Amino acid sequence: MIRIGPPRVVVAPSTRSAQPTLQHRPRHLRNYACRDSRVVCNAYKSRLLASSAWRCASQPSSIPLKPRFLRLISTKPLPHRHGPVFRFFYRSLVYTGGFVLVTAGLVIGFFAYDASTYREDLSYTDIPVSTEALYPRKGGPKNLPIAEALVDDDDCPENSRTKHKPKLVVLGSGWGSVALLKQLNPEDYHITVVSPVNYFLFTPMLPSATVGTLELRSLVEPIRRIVQRVKGHFLRAEAVDVVLSERLLEVAQVDATGEERHFYLPYDKLVIGVGSTTNAHGVKGLENCHFLKTIEDARQIRNKVLQNLEHACLPTTTDDERRRLLSFVVSGGGPTGVEFAAELFDLLNEDLGRSFPKILRNEISVHVIQSRGHILNTYDEALSRYAEERFAHDQVEVLTNSRVKEVQPDKILFTQKDENGKSVTKELPMGFCLWSTGVAQTDFCKRIADKLEVQTNRHALETDTHLRLNGAPLGSVYAIGDCSTVQNNVADHLVTFLRTLAVEKGKDPEKMTITFKEWRQVAQGVKQRFPQASDHLRRLDKLFEQYDKDKSGTLDFGELHELLIQIDSKLTSLPATAQRAHQQGQYLGRKFSKLAQAAPGMAANEMDYGDLDDAVYKAFSYRHLGSLAYIGNSAVFDFNGLSFSGGLMAVYLWRSVYFAQSVSFRTRVLLAMDWSKRAMFGRDLMHY
Repeated sequence: MIRIGPPRVVVAPSTRSAQPTLQHRPRHLRNYACRDSRVVCNAYKSRLLASSAWRCASQPSSIPLKPRFLRLISTKPLPHRHGPVFRFFYRSLVYTGGFVLVTAGLVIGFFAYDASTYREDLSYTDIPVSTEALYPRKGGPKNLPIAEALVDDDDCPENSRTKHKPKLVVLGSGWGSVALLKQLNPEDYHITVVSPVNYFLFTPMLPSATVGTLELRSLVEPIRRIVQRVKGHFLRAEAVDVVLSERLLEVAQVDATGEERHFYLPYDKLVIGVGSTTNAHGVKGLENCHFLKTIEDARQIRNKVLQNLEHACLPTTTDDERRRLLSFVVSGGGPTGVEFAAELFDLLNEDLGRSFPKILRNEISVHVIQSRGHILNTYDEALSRYAEERFAHDQVEVLTNSRVKEVQPDKILFTQKDENGKSVTKELPMGFCLWSTGVAQTDFCKRIADKLEVQTNRHALETDTHLRLNGAPLGSVYAIGDCSTVQNNVADHLVTFLRTLAVEKGKDPEKMTITFKEWRQVAQGVKQRFPQASDHLRRLDKLFEQYDKDKSGTLDFGELHELLIQIDSKLTSLPATAQRAHQQGQYLGRKFSKLAQAAPGMAANEMDYGDLDDAVYKAFSYRHLGSLAYIGNSAVFDFNGLSFSGGLMAVYLWRSVYFAQSVSFRTRVLLAMDWSKRAMFGRDLMHY
């Protein structure tokens, strides 16, 4: 049945045959086509329906038709398209409305989350506390209380399960300690962190905090949050001494009455990561200098700089006094000194003119005193020269080949070599001096070194390649970070390397000779025990040929000893950087986890002696990932021989590296906010 009604159009569904356009239809049908190629008029529809042969099914057409189904749609004209102006405003309103809705949703969600963080119910409950924690017994050489149990050992089931585990005590809350804590398994040890400060400090960005580029709180992370992840314990105290024979750590803590109290903290494994102090190099008058090691140092430097600027504005200040107050001296051309000088110049150049009289900017001077021939002398020479050229452009004076003799309250006395190599004594008026030259041992490390005869280094505690303290009971005390140095005495272990071969040959290690094949075995043992020597043992054939003086095809004990001494001379101490401490902390964390996993098997086989560290895990190998430094609206990078420098793009890359290395999401958010505030409002110039 065919439906007859008001004028409608017909759209035919597609078919598998070809669909030519309207021009291929017969002439008498083409005349009835409507303006739109998809629509035909009513007369054309009547002719199609009346045709029994369904001629259009065989004729190519751009309007495909089906014999059994007809789809009827309206013939109303299509809506007119609006103009570009209307579409622009319409889309703008849509996007704006969407943005407002999303923002409102986020704000509502934030307030809903914030409301969920408040608690009105009482959160305390009855908890068990052991008698040993409340009333510790006394003992040890000084008859002090021994903290065998802590008051939070039973705070939760996780803490209760670990209170009988091996006791791991970590000293310090720096890079090495935090990296160690992040690698540990919470179920393996009873962990206690002892530190005089209750936060982790992001030291690479410390120069930025001295001038208000970053806020002080953006560089610190509460150490208790990090300790909480491993279900550990934290004591805000200071390590004083250690009794190695009884495995007792003496700790001092100031109580609520201001009295210092001492007690012992027992340990099975002790990790020393107390850092270092600034090296005075025998210079007099360092009480007139500022240091940059802690967050308190940064706050004092910030206040001192602003105080000098305020005093220079007073009408009673003479011209000579004003120039002295505005003379800033940095002693030390390493990364810390260079970055502080760069940050200080940025403050004086970018923010000073907005809030202070412009005469101050004309009379300010910044000086960097460096004992070597270049600043950043550990970097590639091209980068050092670029930094010096940048400072010369910024009118920051770099005094190379200079050594400070004395620091007085109003001036610095230093010697500088002239063109003939002769030392000339000079003086430099100053209103501020930063001392940033080298590291030295803390008092705690000095006490430990005095107890052990093998500790001969006056700057750091010596460890073996497994980071174990030399002279301490094997596997009980470790040292990481700036307070330690890895001892590379390959030649001293020659007898150890030859012992296996000597047993096989039945000879004395000091009287035997080795062939090239045996030399390869010895070299493999050297690489395993001293990974840093691997780079110097690549061409074993050339080394064998070079030190085979008698051309006998073998190396005797003397020739081999001379070869290893030559390798010793090429090995350098690891840099005292956050990068090294971080890698050492990660290494100890992984090794301690391996030791905990192997402990049940060792106990079953009664293996409680020997070099367990070497049996379970490989020796520590430092991998230098590169160095970078900020030099005032530009930065330099030195990545394993690939060195480059640049302007603001390099600065953004420098920020990105430290942003990624930040210890938590909280500090990353604060860093981004501080950089944004500096761009919009300038640096903070308040004295507090």
